[in-house]
Amino acid sequence: MQENKYLVRRGIYILPNLFTTASLFTGFMAIIWAADGRFEWSAMGILFSALMDGLDGKVARLTGTSSEFGVQYDSLADLAAFGIAPGFMVYAWMLNVYGRTGAAMAFLFATCGALRLARFNVAAAGGASKKFFIGLPIPAAGCTLAALVFFVSYLPEFMGGVVPVFCLFLTGLLGVLMVSRVRYYSFKEYGFLRTHRYRSMVTAILLFSMIMADPRLFGFLLFFGYIIVGLVYTFILLPKKAHLPFTQ
Repeated sequence: MQENKYLVRRGIYILPNLFTTASLFTGFMAIIWAADGRFEWSAMGILFSALMDGLDGKVARLTGTSSEFGVQYDSLADLAAFGIAPGFMVYAWMLNVYGRTGAAMAFLFATCGALRLARFNVAAAGGASKKFFIGLPIPAAGCTLAALVFFVSYLPEFMGGVVPVFCLFLTGLLGVLMVSRVRYYSFKEYGFLRTHRYRSMVTAILLFSMIMADPRLFGFLLFFGYIIVGLVYTFILLPKKAHLPFTQ
């Protein structure tokens, strides 16, 4: 009986790590697809990695199988799927026309992703607030580049020459934001959702409807909007709150 309980417990610990492995695998395949010039497949692999990355944490919490091993394994998988894979993909897709500059920008993105993960692990071990991420999360950065691959097909032909420049700028910006002090809402604390249930439900329905209507278009706009909201909150709303007079 004791042996069976041990086997079940060990099997449950394997379950969340299987989702992490799936995330790592699709991130690895995203690199191969990008090398073959199949950029939409590569972008889809990165987005699928994000889905698996979200599920592994949920499964670990629901089954009570969170572990230090799982945390470190998840970070390594995130670096591959959302740091190296998007960096290589955007270089092979657009940035290669800039030669060494393009390679340097792709490397900057991957390196900032590694630094972001290292800082996040240290902050999490120190019991940092879960309401906000400090710096753009690496999955959001990687998925923004992946969604861009689908989004460019909606741009008019006369903007074709601008796309490589925009990719170069966006790749560098995402890298800098990952190691910045910009605050991004983590969606791990649901006080706002509980306080404004009706508005939160309506907003969620609208976002879901937009993405379902045209995921190629609204997927990128959603990620880009998340980036802008963090900048607005950090540089506009927070300074205003700091100067508000204290009232009892």
